[in-house]
Amino acid sequence: MPSAPAGTLYRGREGMWSWVAHRVTGVLIFFFLLVHVLDTALVRVSPEAYNAVIATYQTPVMGLGEAGLVAAIVFHAFNGIRIILVDFWAKGPRYQRVMLWVVLGLFVVTMAGFLPRHLMHVFGGN
Repeated sequence: MPSAPAGTLYRGREGMWSWVAHRVTGVLIFFFLLVHVLDTALVRVSPEAYNAVIATYQTPVMGLGEAGLVAAIVFHAFNGIRIILVDFWAKGPRYQRVMLWVVLGLFVVTMAGFLPRHLMHVFGGN
């Protein structure tokens, strides 16, 4: 099996997986925004239909979906800053792996602060 070309930054390691996760979260956020614009525009067409759609967002399944959306946005934002640093900071490529671990740490801390309160709200613990 041929080895990866010398000089590439990712070669199937942490950098490649952060690249994949960044693209996946970007697509998920795009589709959320598309649905959000469409359901918000529904209020002009039929306020009753809008209220029915909004009522479906009050279910626990959608509450878990909101948690997933927040997770996607948080990772995408922190990893986007990392990508900017890799691209525009002279030492960025050298520290890209360390910065990924910093991104993951910030992601865990942020989600640990968000999830308990959100899940209490979703499942009635207010």
